[in-house]
Amino acid sequence: MILMTNVIYPPESAKEIARRYLTAPVLPDFLVKRGPYISADLKNGINSITFYELDNARLAEGIQVLGDNMAVYIGVPGYRYDIKPYYELEEGLKMIGM
Repeated sequence: MILMTNVIYPPESAKEIARRYLTAPVLPDFLVKRGPYISADLKNGINSITFYELDNARLAEGIQVLGDNMAVYIGVPGYRYDIKPYYELEEGLKMIGM
C-alpha cells in the first residue's frame, strides 16, 4: 500500500517551507519515500505530492509518522496538507465486497 501526502502553499511561503524541510525528522526505514514531486498554478500556488510505500500492518504507524512530519510546517502562511492511504487493486476490490 502507499500513503500519499499532498501539500499546498502560496509561492511567498516557499522559502519558509524549504527552510523547515531541511529540519524535518528523518523517516523510519519502513516508509519508502518517492518524491516530493512539485507543480504550481495561479489558483493554488505550489503543490507537492509525495508517495510512501509501506506494509499494510504499519498503516496506523505510518500515518502517525507522516502527521508528525507535516506538523513541522504548521504556522507557515497558507500551508495546507492531507494524508491519504491508497490500496492495491485487490485490496480496493475487497473494500467494495468483490
